[in-house]
Amino acid sequence: MQLNGIISTFPKEIKMLITAFVVVLSIGFYTGLLFVGETSSVNPNGIEEQYLGNENDVDATVMKFKKNEQQMLTLVHGHILSMSIIFFLVGIILSTTKLSRKLKIVLIVEPFLSVLLTFGGLYFLWKGILWMKYIVMISGTLMTLTYTISILIILFQIFNSKKVSSNIK
Repeated sequence: MQLNGIISTFPKEIKMLITAFVVVLSIGFYTGLLFVGETSSVNPNGIEEQYLGNENDVDATVMKFKKNEQQMLTLVHGHILSMSIIFFLVGIILSTTKLSRKLKIVLIVEPFLSVLLTFGGLYFLWKGILWMKYIVMISGTLMTLTYTISILIILFQIFNSKKVSSNIK
Protein backbone atom coordinates (compact mmCIF):
# COMPACT_ATOMS: atom_id res chain seq x y z
CA MET A 1 0.00 0.00 0.00
CA GLN A 2 1.35 3.41 -0.97
CA LEU A 3 1.08 5.86 1.94
CA ASN A 4 3.68 8.44 0.92
CA GLY A 5 1.92 11.76 0.36
CA ILE A 6 -1.69 10.64 0.81
CA ILE A 7 -2.20 13.18 3.59
CA SER A 8 -2.81 15.79 0.87
CA THR A 9 -5.76 13.74 -0.42
CA PHE A 10 -7.53 13.39 2.94
CA PRO A 11 -10.99 14.94 3.22
CA LYS A 12 -11.21 18.28 4.99
CA GLU A 13 -12.80 16.69 8.10
CA ILE A 14 -9.89 14.28 8.54
CA LYS A 15 -7.38 17.10 8.09
CA MET A 16 -9.26 19.11 10.73
CA LEU A 17 -9.26 16.09 13.08
CA ILE A 18 -5.51 15.55 12.61
CA THR A 19 -4.82 19.26 13.11
CA ALA A 20 -6.90 19.42 16.30
CA PHE A 21 -5.26 16.25 17.62
CA VAL A 22 -1.74 17.47 16.86
CA VAL A 23 -2.34 20.93 18.37
CA VAL A 24 -3.90 19.59 21.60
CA LEU A 25 -1.25 16.86 21.85
CA SER A 26 1.49 19.46 21.41
CA ILE A 27 0.04 21.67 24.14
CA GLY A 28 0.23 18.68 26.47
CA PHE A 29 3.71 17.67 25.28
CA TYR A 30 5.23 21.13 25.66
CA THR A 31 3.46 21.72 29.00
CA GLY A 32 5.23 18.57 30.19
CA LEU A 33 8.52 20.11 29.10
CA LEU A 34 7.71 23.24 31.10
CA PHE A 35 7.20 20.99 34.12
CA VAL A 36 10.59 19.34 33.48
CA GLY A 37 12.17 22.78 33.31
CA GLU A 38 10.59 23.76 36.61
CA THR A 39 11.59 20.60 38.46
CA SER A 40 15.05 19.72 37.12
CA SER A 41 16.59 22.97 35.87
CA VAL A 42 17.05 21.22 32.48
CA ASN A 43 20.67 20.31 33.13
CA PRO A 44 22.36 17.02 34.07
CA ASN A 45 22.90 17.98 37.72
CA GLY A 46 19.31 19.18 38.02
CA ILE A 47 18.10 15.85 36.63
CA GLU A 48 20.24 13.98 39.15
CA GLU A 49 18.98 16.15 42.01
CA GLN A 50 15.34 15.67 41.00
CA TYR A 51 15.53 11.89 41.37
CA LEU A 52 18.32 11.38 43.93
CA GLY A 53 17.51 14.37 46.14
CA ASN A 54 19.71 17.10 47.55
CA GLU A 55 19.59 16.41 51.30
CA ASN A 56 23.39 16.78 51.57
CA ASP A 57 23.45 20.24 49.93
CA VAL A 58 23.33 22.77 52.77
CA ASP A 59 23.02 25.62 50.25
CA ALA A 60 19.94 24.18 48.51
CA THR A 61 17.10 26.68 48.27
CA VAL A 62 14.51 23.90 47.82
CA MET A 63 14.90 20.61 49.67
CA LYS A 64 14.42 17.53 47.47
CA PHE A 65 14.40 13.94 48.63
CA LYS A 66 15.37 10.77 46.77
CA LYS A 67 12.38 9.20 45.04
CA ASN A 68 11.34 5.82 46.38
CA GLU A 69 11.02 2.73 44.17
CA GLN A 70 7.24 3.02 43.83
CA GLN A 71 7.57 6.62 42.61
CA MET A 72 10.24 5.65 40.08
CA LEU A 73 8.35 2.64 38.76
CA THR A 74 5.16 4.72 38.44
CA LEU A 75 7.05 7.45 36.56
CA VAL A 76 8.84 5.03 34.21
CA HIS A 77 5.76 2.87 33.61
CA GLY A 78 3.40 5.79 32.96
CA HIS A 79 5.76 7.67 30.69
CA ILE A 80 6.86 4.69 28.61
CA LEU A 81 3.26 3.59 28.03
CA SER A 82 1.82 7.02 27.29
CA MET A 83 4.70 8.24 25.14
CA SER A 84 4.68 5.00 23.14
CA ILE A 85 1.04 5.67 22.27
CA ILE A 86 1.80 9.30 21.44
CA PHE A 87 4.67 8.38 19.11
CA PHE A 88 2.71 5.50 17.57
CA LEU A 89 -0.14 7.86 16.62
CA VAL A 90 2.21 10.59 15.39
CA GLY A 91 4.11 7.92 13.41
CA ILE A 92 0.92 6.72 11.73
CA ILE A 93 0.06 10.28 10.68
CA LEU A 94 3.66 10.99 9.63
CA SER A 95 3.66 7.84 7.47
CA THR A 96 1.04 9.52 5.25
CA THR A 97 3.21 12.59 4.56
CA LYS A 98 5.39 13.03 1.49
CA LEU A 99 8.95 12.44 2.71
CA SER A 100 11.93 10.33 1.76
CA ARG A 101 11.70 6.80 3.12
CA LYS A 102 14.93 7.13 5.16
CA LEU A 103 13.87 10.37 6.86
CA LYS A 104 10.44 8.95 7.59
CA ILE A 105 11.95 5.83 9.20
CA VAL A 106 14.26 7.95 11.37
CA LEU A 107 11.41 10.21 12.50
CA ILE A 108 9.16 7.23 13.24
CA VAL A 109 11.68 4.96 15.03
CA GLU A 110 13.89 7.45 16.90
CA PRO A 111 11.30 8.59 19.46
CA PHE A 112 10.78 5.00 20.66
CA LEU A 113 14.53 4.63 21.26
CA SER A 114 14.60 7.97 23.05
CA VAL A 115 11.65 7.02 25.25
CA LEU A 116 13.49 3.89 26.38
CA LEU A 117 16.77 5.72 26.89
CA THR A 118 15.19 8.68 28.67
CA PHE A 119 12.96 6.84 31.11
CA GLY A 120 15.11 3.73 31.42
CA GLY A 121 18.00 6.13 31.97
CA LEU A 122 16.13 7.86 34.79
CA TYR A 123 15.61 4.51 36.48
CA PHE A 124 19.29 3.57 36.14
CA LEU A 125 20.30 7.04 37.35
CA TRP A 126 18.10 6.47 40.39
CA LYS A 127 19.83 3.09 40.89
CA GLY A 128 23.17 4.95 41.13
CA ILE A 129 24.56 4.93 37.58
CA LEU A 130 25.22 8.66 37.62
CA TRP A 131 26.49 9.03 34.04
CA MET A 132 22.99 8.12 32.83
CA LYS A 133 21.99 11.74 33.49
CA TYR A 134 23.86 12.66 30.27
CA ILE A 135 22.07 9.92 28.30
CA VAL A 136 18.76 11.19 29.71
CA MET A 137 19.60 14.76 28.68
CA ILE A 138 20.67 13.80 25.13
CA SER A 139 17.83 11.34 24.49
CA GLY A 140 15.23 13.75 25.90
CA THR A 141 16.53 16.47 23.61
CA LEU A 142 16.46 14.14 20.58
CA MET A 143 12.93 13.00 21.46
CA THR A 144 11.76 16.62 21.64
CA LEU A 145 13.48 17.56 18.37
CA THR A 146 12.03 14.53 16.58
CA TYR A 147 8.55 15.27 17.92
CA THR A 148 8.78 18.94 16.89
CA ILE A 149 10.07 18.15 13.39
CA SER A 150 7.38 15.49 12.87
CA ILE A 151 4.57 17.78 14.00
CA LEU A 152 5.81 20.65 11.83
CA ILE A 153 5.99 18.37 8.78
CA ILE A 154 2.47 17.07 9.42
CA LEU A 155 0.98 20.56 9.88
CA PHE A 156 2.91 22.00 6.93
CA GLN A 157 1.68 19.27 4.61
CA ILE A 158 -1.91 19.54 5.85
CA PHE A 159 -2.01 23.29 5.30
CA ASN A 160 -0.08 23.21 2.01
CA SER A 161 -2.23 20.40 0.62
CA LYS A 162 -5.14 22.86 0.23
CA LYS A 163 -3.17 24.61 -2.49
CA VAL A 164 -2.35 21.29 -4.17
CA SER A 165 -5.98 20.13 -3.96
CA SER A 166 -7.29 23.39 -5.43
CA ASN A 167 -4.90 23.07 -8.37
CA ILE A 168 -6.26 19.59 -9.14
CA LYS A 169 -9.87 20.77 -9.54
